[in-house]
Amino acid sequence: MEVVRMTTASPKTPRQSPLKVDPETDKLISQGAHFLGLTKKDLVADAVRVYLEQRREDLRIGMAEALQVLDGSLKSDVMLLTGLTAEEIDSVGGIDE
Repeated sequence: MEVVRMTTASPKTPRQSPLKVDPETDKLISQGAHFLGLTKKDLVADAVRVYLEQRREDLRIGMAEALQVLDGSLKSDVMLLTGLTAEEIDSVGGIDE
């Protein structure tokens, strides 16, 4: 009788990152969480979701602008990273692809 061993890859839990905020914001988060009966982590998560939902159109515009710049070329990568225009890059010697 052959024994078949099945291995299951355990899904990696995403690493939690500390969030650094100024003391006044931390005080607001602490007070808000306390009076709403939430953890600070849950309050911040809810607040970020609501904020981004309210700014959905701004996010869409920003993503569309970034995609217009990225065409897969090295020049587009440099433009996105530096904020320079194609003309400014060309004026200083350009980029050999």
